[in-house]
Amino acid sequence: MRRILVFLVTVLVGVAAMNAQRVYSSSGSYQGEIRSDGRIYSSSGSYVGEIRSDGRIYSSSGSYKGEIRSDGRVYNSSGSYQGEVRSDGRIYSSSGSYLGEVRSDGRVYSSSGTYLGEARNVSRHKAAIFFFFQL
Repeated sequence: MRRILVFLVTVLVGVAAMNAQRVYSSSGSYQGEIRSDGRIYSSSGSYVGEIRSDGRIYSSSGSYKGEIRSDGRVYNSSGSYQGEVRSDGRIYSSSGSYLGEVRSDGRVYSSSGTYLGEARNVSRHKAAIFFFFQL
């Protein structure tokens, strides 16, 4: 699960854009953004993937990585259930273990209470994908 933090936070290092959905590390450094069309950009400004309005997630090459469904359930590219994001922001693995939470202010914490970072103008579901689930 920790690999998602390394992979997706690295992937989300981005170019500033108006009304962008931004992600920051625990140290407060800007990690990237998802633009209003769902496209994700790196620090060099290159397109690295997207989250479509239906919750499906694709890499920059167009390969399907997984999805988050409207009920908060998360699936990887092979359709395996990975866990869920509940409406209160609490995140659980497929085995029911508590992984952490995305609070209403966008701050993200692990199950042990460690501050992982923050997602500004990002839905709890998308923040959970970035910080907790590997797709």
